[in-house]
Amino acid sequence: MHIKFPQKVNGFLSVIKRRFLPKTLFFRTMLLIFIPLIVVQVVSIYAFFDGNWKRVGNKLSDNLSSNMAFVIKLHNEEVDFQKVKQLAASLYNLDVSFYDNESKHTIWRENKKHTQFVTAFLTESLARQFPQADTEVFLKQHHTNLNILIDTQNGLYVFNTPVKNIFSSSIFGFVLWMIGTSLLLFVVAALFLRVQVRSIAQLAAAAEDFGKGINTKFKPYGSVEVRRAGLAFTKMKERILRQISERTQMLAGVSHDLRTPLTRMKLQVAMLPDSKENQEFVQDINEMEKMLDGYLAFVSGEGGEKSSFVDINEMVSGIINKYRKNSNAMIRYSTNYDVSAVQGREQALRRAITNVIENAFHYGKNIAVKLESDNKRLELSIDDDGPGIPADKRDDVFKAFYRVEGSRNKETGGVGLGLAIAKDVIVSHGGSIQLADSELGGLRVLISIPL
Repeated sequence: MHIKFPQKVNGFLSVIKRRFLPKTLFFRTMLLIFIPLIVVQVVSIYAFFDGNWKRVGNKLSDNLSSNMAFVIKLHNEEVDFQKVKQLAASLYNLDVSFYDNESKHTIWRENKKHTQFVTAFLTESLARQFPQADTEVFLKQHHTNLNILIDTQNGLYVFNTPVKNIFSSSIFGFVLWMIGTSLLLFVVAALFLRVQVRSIAQLAAAAEDFGKGINTKFKPYGSVEVRRAGLAFTKMKERILRQISERTQMLAGVSHDLRTPLTRMKLQVAMLPDSKENQEFVQDINEMEKMLDGYLAFVSGEGGEKSSFVDINEMVSGIINKYRKNSNAMIRYSTNYDVSAVQGREQALRRAITNVIENAFHYGKNIAVKLESDNKRLELSIDDDGPGIPADKRDDVFKAFYRVEGSRNKETGGVGLGLAIAKDVIVSHGGSIQLADSELGGLRVLISIPL
């Protein structure tokens, strides 16, 4: 079910998602657990304090006020104060003192500390119990005892009693118990969820490596749904590898079957008298062999090669040096010697880069090659001053057998598979290859491969 909101509301929600919503599955799921847990804790604590805390606080305060009222009543009925004092201490745990109207003013100045959080209920209870008297409650040092002053017409009564008579510390124990159990549940949920997310992360890493041609071992574990996804991926990978192997074997057989009659034809033509027609026939046979080699190289995709760490800087240097010896073109190569090695299929990468550099030497007289990298990607740019490729045809040149000049004449180059093979190899390593205008006036080929 999808709820439609106004455009402004959707825009606001999108900003909230981008800025505040976690990106990973683990933290998003933990957020779904954490927020309801916090809400439940807050509601429970509020309900507890609003009900139990208030009820218990009023009950304890009313009992203490009643006890003090009883002590004052006994004294007012002319009972000996010492006996009243003893009864208050033994029955109610109250230490009571009495000051007449002449000496009571010094007592008010001696008591200064006051905490409303602890004494709020008692203050209200005293106001109800002694409406005609002035009352005040003070906390003594370390908040362990209370001094309660009740100023009546006959004099001032000062009661000293422990704080526990009006304040139950077990309430905080309940709160701590709730918070502790919630944290324990949160930690347990995080540990279980981490196992599930780790399985999904490993599945994603294995799929990404497989897309780059790296056969990473993956054993599904976790929940039933995660295991099913892992098993489905494993079976899919096995089917793809089997298809690649069968295709490679079939193409190897096709190559052998086609080369045999071509070789026989070349031998038969060599035995014929030398003529212009025979020379053209030999050239056609050579062109067929060249096209066959290019086609087989394209469809085979270097499928059987294993992945390893490849030094791209050394590879590019070797390719350039080979063409420097056999070409009159001027080439400039700049590199970052701290470039990290790339994990991939060495022969496939060499073939892709060779195809691109070979095109630059074929069409240009001045060539610039630059190799750069950061912590995430490696970038190789090849510039030339050749005729370039029109912008509307740059996507088409990556198609198999496509040629810009519209022919397959052997005098103008290959069979139109060089860039197609290069793109197939680079994309299979998780990278990209793009064409653009070069600062030299020709074509720029930009190859990007993740590290």
